[in-house]
Amino acid sequence: MEKELLYQKIYNDLLQGIRTHKYPPGSRLPSEKELTEQYGVSRITSKKALEMLADRNFITRRPGKGSYVLENAGAEGEKSMALLPGAAAEGRGRLIGVVLDGFGAAYGSDIVNGIERECRKRNYHMILKCTYGNMAEESRAIGELIALGVEGIILMCVQGETYNADVLRLSVEQFPIVMIDRELTGLPIPCVCTDNYQASRDLMALLIERGHKDICFLSHPSMQTSSVAARFSGYLDSLLEHGLRTGEDMWLRNLQAFLPRMGEDEGEERADIKAVKNFIIKHSHVTGFFAVGLELGIMVYKILREMGQEKEKEVVFFDGIDEACDSNPVFSHVVQDEYLMGTMAVKYLKNRMEGKEVPKRYNVPYKVIRGEGQG
Repeated sequence: MEKELLYQKIYNDLLQGIRTHKYPPGSRLPSEKELTEQYGVSRITSKKALEMLADRNFITRRPGKGSYVLENAGAEGEKSMALLPGAAAEGRGRLIGVVLDGFGAAYGSDIVNGIERECRKRNYHMILKCTYGNMAEESRAIGELIALGVEGIILMCVQGETYNADVLRLSVEQFPIVMIDRELTGLPIPCVCTDNYQASRDLMALLIERGHKDICFLSHPSMQTSSVAARFSGYLDSLLEHGLRTGEDMWLRNLQAFLPRMGEDEGEERADIKAVKNFIIKHSHVTGFFAVGLELGIMVYKILREMGQEKEKEVVFFDGIDEACDSNPVFSHVVQDEYLMGTMAVKYLKNRMEGKEVPKRYNVPYKVIRGEGQG
């Protein structure tokens, strides 16, 4: 028997009570506190069940007084898609939320494409929200989606040092969530992503094969983000394995300009350009540059070209155009299967909404595109 979600059980029990006239029109339902004690759950779980009954016109909620069954609950409520996850009527569609840090041509647009196509195939309706690297916006987005009655959420979490408390709470409440692109280590939330560690090692192998011995790693400050941390680990282990020089003076891990954000900040980009220029001048022996993402990598290349050093030095990075679209690629880079990442996230979420177990991680394939040269 499929595992029933906690808020779903409360919802279904109350709905059954309304249908059988255990709670006749005009009667008061148990309070959030009473339901919390009865089912041994938190207030957020009992509140969600009551809010869903209200959203579907079975009850009205009166602040300070309680929740009361509506006179027309038997008619209007049934027309409002009363059934919960796993019991939704065929053809009515299910509502899911998608919360992304951001997306664009460099990375993310094909993830959205994959999610939308898989939702279309399954007759799901998706609500997309972007947080632009802001934890408060992430909390706001999650709260709004829950209030709208989504049955599950696909989440690309904000990059940062700490986890969102709302995500932690939903995880405890067993609300269906699937992480995409990056995981929350230590939490039982499944993740669909790339094997960033191995992809990083493959990219480093290419640089080392081409004779680069001093290689700089460039990223934004959010090193605790699982994908960035894995890429750095792959970079570091590759150097150590080949006995090549490494150390903090070879890393630029505080570049801010290409983090997702609510608005543009030209000052941060100017500061990044200055930091990279100073590094190149100070570390003339460095010939390889491993950037954590495409936009950062292109910025480094432009600086090298401006300084007349683009022929003797090489930049590699994650993301970019597939070789199928560019038969003579200039830059070596990792291409992630974003489309599959999106479709698999929806498939994982479907299973979670139905109470089924899914693996903790699904690694989508990737390709290392060998550039023909930057000179």
